[in-house]
Amino acid sequence: MPTTKKSTAGKPRSRIAAAIHETAAGLHRIGLVDKATMREFDASCLTAVEPLSAGEIVAIRKHAGVSQGVFAHYLNVKPKLVSEWERGEKRPSGPSLKLLSIVKAKGLDAIT
Repeated sequence: MPTTKKSTAGKPRSRIAAAIHETAAGLHRIGLVDKATMREFDASCLTAVEPLSAGEIVAIRKHAGVSQGVFAHYLNVKPKLVSEWERGEKRPSGPSLKLLSIVKAKGLDAIT
């Protein structure tokens, strides 16, 4: 049975890209477009998640009004890693970067 999960790769590059992606996603939901093809549409139509600076990560956490430990819990990482991100010693990537981008755009409630 086809999945109904929405793509979370990023924002559409343009209105045309959004329309194309929306059409492909609809076809995917009804089983006319397979997962591999949908991933290609995601890659070509959606923008990548932008990297975040240490200062941006601090601002995201402070805007959420939580400690590093609580923030780490929501992101499913160790508090030490959040501290390293905030000091610029390490940079978030993959799922962590995506979650941070969601929290930046929609707030901590979006991932809880």
